[in-house]
Amino acid sequence: MAEVVEVGSQFTRLPQGGEPARRQPPALPCLGLEWRRSHGLVAYDRAIELMEARVAALHEGRGSELVWLLEHPPLLTAGTSADPADLLDPSRFPVHRAGRGGKFTYHGPGQRVAYAVLDLKQRRQDLRWYVHQLEEWLIRTLADFGIKGERRDGRIGIWVVVADGSERKIGAIGVRVRRWIAYHGMALNVAPELGHFQAIVPCGIADFGVTSMAEQGAAVPLIEVDRALARHFALLLGMVE
Repeated sequence: MAEVVEVGSQFTRLPQGGEPARRQPPALPCLGLEWRRSHGLVAYDRAIELMEARVAALHEGRGSELVWLLEHPPLLTAGTSADPADLLDPSRFPVHRAGRGGKFTYHGPGQRVAYAVLDLKQRRQDLRWYVHQLEEWLIRTLADFGIKGERRDGRIGIWVVVADGSERKIGAIGVRVRRWIAYHGMALNVAPELGHFQAIVPCGIADFGVTSMAEQGAAVPLIEVDRALARHFALLLGMVE
């Protein structure tokens, strides 16, 4: 199946070959930013290549910022501080070295990945502020579906308290910044196969498990999640100076 991409309200198909079915896209958060939503699974190498090209273009004063919503096939990514001991089943999924910060992360169908290529010089040149905004983006999106996402000191990402009182991770964050152009982004567990996370120690934190929106009682289509992401992005990161 060819990858179908929605760019704002304009739909294209990659590679070329017929007209894709039209779907109702989320509202475009702000002018001057490309809001891209892919249907079908996007190869990790393709995503990295596109992000790197967009970062280079912004450094050269051309092109636009990008937020890209997608799903990957089942795979593992290793951040710059990944510990080999956290890779519990090396042969289960392909492992990709990622330039982002962080440790091992799983990506797969049912997980909404949001890659954001943003110029922080037009917002705030403060990495902690930016990570906080990404966390808030996830928290507000989850709240729309009745899920209370929370921050935890010393644990990057977003956490929920489940019925037995334990804490589980529902959203991961990993970013890279090059001359104040930020890229990579976050991943929200909408309805992935949670057993796949057993291939790693997620984000290097062995004492806590993972959960999903579906497991927490919010079994919703990705398009509804994407509409919430678009709305809250506009409020938190869509405005530029």
